[in-house]
Amino acid sequence: MTPRPDRWNRYWDGKSRGYDREMQFLDRKLFGDSRAWACGQATGNALEVAVGTGLNLPLYPDDVNLTGIDLSDGMLDIARGRAERLGHTVTLQRANAHDLPFEAESFDTVLCTLGLCAIPDDGKALEEMVRVLRPGGRLILLDHVASTSRVVRGLQWITEKVTVPMAGEHFLRRPLSKITALGLTVEDRQRFKLGLVERLVARK
Repeated sequence: MTPRPDRWNRYWDGKSRGYDREMQFLDRKLFGDSRAWACGQATGNALEVAVGTGLNLPLYPDDVNLTGIDLSDGMLDIARGRAERLGHTVTLQRANAHDLPFEAESFDTVLCTLGLCAIPDDGKALEEMVRVLRPGGRLILLDHVASTSRVVRGLQWITEKVTVPMAGEHFLRRPLSKITALGLTVEDRQRFKLGLVERLVARK
């Protein structure tokens, strides 16, 4: 039997072709200005985990030195094309969020937008993000999380019965508790759309 992570990688490679169109719709209807909110706070040497097709690339301040990683070659190909069209210098590479190929304390900012939900072990990924973050550096997260509404959480639970086996995508995660357990100080946290969307900034 093919391991699920391999199947999930193939799913996201295939998904890459329609990903931008789908996400632009969700940004309008659900996430609002959250990408700009997240990227606009990045400083110095920044790492974007699960960079996807590079939708965030136009949103970073000009003085940010950006590295982006993803496991999907299909997504990374689109991101490279986007960076070239924008004229942005960015390092994009295939890497696993569970084992980031960087030295400890390498980045001033680590950012993950709408990607932690599809990383198999979100706790391990967060540990790695904190490991490569410099003391005083900031972790910036945006994702869909377990709703504050019991009815919506029930629908999310049902949805996961399809999305987790198919794509490894979770809807009931809450990264906040893992972040505080790792010793970071949460400086800003916002939830909206019945608690479905959470965006936060935490400092190491």
